[in-house]
Amino acid sequence: MIKAQQFRSQLQNREAALRQLQLLIQSVAVCQKKRRPTRPTRGSQKRRMDSKTKHGKTKALRRKIFD
Repeated sequence: MIKAQQFRSQLQNREAALRQLQLLIQSVAVCQKKRRPTRPTRGSQKRRMDSKTKHGKTKALRRKIFD
């Protein structure tokens, strides 16, 4: 529901509501681009795995040492 109460006159409010409706229809009529799925680069995958192994080694050092 479109509501227009900017002006004191009903005619001006009606015209404002029609403008809002036209803008709404125009914004919905535009098609969005399709998303092209991308894969992470080899370098970013390597950096992620390196940080994971580093984090795992840090956590392993916190464990108790059994003799």
